[in-house]
Amino acid sequence: MRTALLQMTSSDDPSENLGAVTSMLSQAVAGGAGFVLTPEVTNCVSTSRNHQNTVLYHEEDDPTLAALRDAAANHGTWVLIGSLGIKTHDADGRFANRQFLIDPTGTITARYDKIHMFDVEVSPEETYRESDGYRPGRQAVVAKTPFGTIGMTICYDLRFPHLHRRLAHAGAEIITAPAAFSYVTGAAHWHSLLRARAIETGCFVLAPAQTGTHPAQRGQSRKTYGHSLAVAPWGEVIADAGAEPGITYVELDRELVAQARKRVPSLTHDREFDGP
Repeated sequence: MRTALLQMTSSDDPSENLGAVTSMLSQAVAGGAGFVLTPEVTNCVSTSRNHQNTVLYHEEDDPTLAALRDAAANHGTWVLIGSLGIKTHDADGRFANRQFLIDPTGTITARYDKIHMFDVEVSPEETYRESDGYRPGRQAVVAKTPFGTIGMTICYDLRFPHLHRRLAHAGAEIITAPAAFSYVTGAAHWHSLLRARAIETGCFVLAPAQTGTHPAQRGQSRKTYGHSLAVAPWGEVIADAGAEPGITYVELDRELVAQARKRVPSLTHDREFDGP
């Protein structure tokens, strides 16, 4: 399956971002892609909860989701929306960071809400409290497609190997890891973590990313690391998008999953143990 990772510099204006992503998706399909993946928070990169409350929608009303479903159907392609900021009906008013897998008829075949919230102090000048605005999901998700079984993760989930191992045990051959990764932590850890998750699970890991400095009408602008990656099941990086927005193509061959797992069958070697 020819696959395209879209690397974007989304702003805090969903309508502007929608124009960019639909244009890139059309280009990716013209380039032969049958599976197109977008980054985390494709619709809106914002640090302002007030602004998000103004511009975000509930899933059933979200124009980005509707447009990308239409695009998938019009192009006859699979689309993985890395995530959208989505309003919920939770009493505390927090959003969901939700990933969508859309089939070539435009049907949503799977949804995943990011489980692990990015609540960190990278430095005194760079602090994140994702859980202030987003509520964590609770359900791990795998989805079957004609080109492989997909395990769904988002960004900070990357640091929790037990989630990825659970997905692999549940049949995942491809793990999606769309991100808006901090520039500082990305430079230090991004490549190592993605390669480790691929090696541990024997999966392809596909990580379309946000990149650069994100324009903001309200609140502080963010800077993200970019370097959308595709990692093969043996752990080699087979595509790296660098720091500029654009489209990166990669070929997926599920036979490589079987080969890697035959060479080192660690998924069959889990053992219960005592302590600490």
